[in-house]
Amino acid sequence: MIIHSESKPQCWRAVAVFDDRPEALIYLGRSSTQVRAGYAEAFQEILEEDERRHVTSIALQRWHGTPDAGRWLHQTNLRIPAGQKLAKVG
Repeated sequence: MIIHSESKPQCWRAVAVFDDRPEALIYLGRSSTQVRAGYAEAFQEILEEDERRHVTSIALQRWHGTPDAGRWLHQTNLRIPAGQKLAKVG
C-alpha cells in the first residue's frame, strides 16, 4: 500500500526570504508552536547584521507528504524580529 500523504505534518520550519539572495533556513521544529517560540532567537544567532537588513519576510512552512516524497507548504509569514535593543545612556 502506498501512502501519498500523512494526516499530520512531519515537520515545520521558518525560512528567511531575502531581497538579494536565496532564502535561508532559520529554524526547524516538530510543531508550529515550537518554531514560533524559537525562530526569533535563531534569527539573531544565525544571520549576520548585514544579512538581517536584507530579510523581506520570514515564512512559516510545513512539510506535506511522506518523508521521501513531499513538499514544503507556506502557512503564514512570521514577524521579523526587531534588532538588538540599545542601552539607554545617561
